Amino acid sequence: MGLLFSLIWFLLIGLAAGWLAGQLTKGRDFGAVNNMIVGGLGAILGGFLFRIIGLGPTNLIGSLISATVGAVLVLYLLGRYGRKF
Repeated sequence: MGLLFSLIWFLLIGLAAGWLAGQLTKGRDFGAVNNMIVGGLGAILGGFLFRIIGLGPTNLIGSLISATVGAVLVLYLLGRYGRKF
């Protein structure tokens, strides 16, 4: 049951982080599914980068911040090297 709740929290934080990143970078969102994908990738990237510099997230706000920073980086990399939204 703990794994299911962790997955649900990961998806909810990813959805919020993807939406926030969309608002910060282009001023619009990309729909719930794309926001969740970008936010999920951002959560993985942001968590990895924050742990490298010694700032691993310890609560909900920290997780949201690291996921949003990661999602902004994912959107930047997609805009720079991937297909355009």
